[in-house]
Amino acid sequence: MTTDKGIFIQNIYYMLSYAFQVLQQKDYQSVAAEEFEHTGDLFAAILAKGIARQLKQGLHRDYISRSETLSVLRGKLDFPQTVRVRIQRKPQAACTFDELSPDNLYNQILKTTLKMLLRNEDVSLARKIELRRLLPFFDDISEPLPSRIPWHQLHYQRNNHNYEMLLNLCYFILHDMLHTTEDGHYKLAAFSDERMAKLYERFILEYYRQHHPSLKASAAQVKWNLVGEHDAAILRFLPAMQTDVFLRSNEKILILDAKYYGQTMQQQFGKESLHSANLYQIYTYVKNQDITHSGNVSGLLVYAKTQAAVTPDCLFNLGGNLIGARTLDLNQDFRQITAQLDGIAQQFFGKHPL
Repeated sequence: MTTDKGIFIQNIYYMLSYAFQVLQQKDYQSVAAEEFEHTGDLFAAILAKGIARQLKQGLHRDYISRSETLSVLRGKLDFPQTVRVRIQRKPQAACTFDELSPDNLYNQILKTTLKMLLRNEDVSLARKIELRRLLPFFDDISEPLPSRIPWHQLHYQRNNHNYEMLLNLCYFILHDMLHTTEDGHYKLAAFSDERMAKLYERFILEYYRQHHPSLKASAAQVKWNLVGEHDAAILRFLPAMQTDVFLRSNEKILILDAKYYGQTMQQQFGKESLHSANLYQIYTYVKNQDITHSGNVSGLLVYAKTQAAVTPDCLFNLGGNLIGARTLDLNQDFRQITAQLDGIAQQFFGKHPL
């Protein structure tokens, strides 16, 4: 089945598996083999496996501050409150202390997402049974409203890095995709273009990192080719040139800019052409990178194919550098998608060890 963006739902899973390599582990193999009618059901399947896996390892715990009236001193003494307790002739002390607890933001987001998916009409009954089995493990965990979640407070370290994929998925669901229907149920809409664009970029980068290590794929910045001395205070006015994918083999460089739009081409005076801003952007990247004018630096706009009749596939020699556009069709067998990416590498770098 496809989403309303014309992408096989199964291919969204494969793209996620490159963006978050934990999905390539054997725990998720059964998800990769399934067919899904709706994106919501796919996400529910991934979360069900991921949360079950996390429960086996133990939920992440953080220190939280608590205040209690106790018969023995624990932590710090809350003197004013202790005085009030003693006035009531209770032989107790008011204490404040830190305690390791699973009731933290990471697990709260998981619980909220589980509850939302259980009310989502796109999630199958069998999947909802799996999700309900997980809920008892979250009984002592708070359930924040999706609109009140402080996503910016999430930070991943060695002891909670397993949560990164799960919470990114939760963000897709809670931030972009949930809509309430007239009868009060929840329905998952399509990915927003912004969210899908980020997944598309990361998928292409990680694919080249895994399958073409000799190309040293990165998301490198291109430096402005400035002449002479410049004051640092003035340089800050220049925008950063952040590439999506930067491939290098010896002296050859290919800069890829991944584009996921509803409309691939722009129209002016009845004529379809590449988006001006996109072409100027990739041209600027290439020319500033090729400071010796060697012609060894190339640039390619990689558009995700839409339903539009015209799909760009062109290459130009602009001032000695190859610059163009290619369309990546995501609505086909995944092996054909990867063949397109392999073809780009071969076209610009020729035969090279993988």
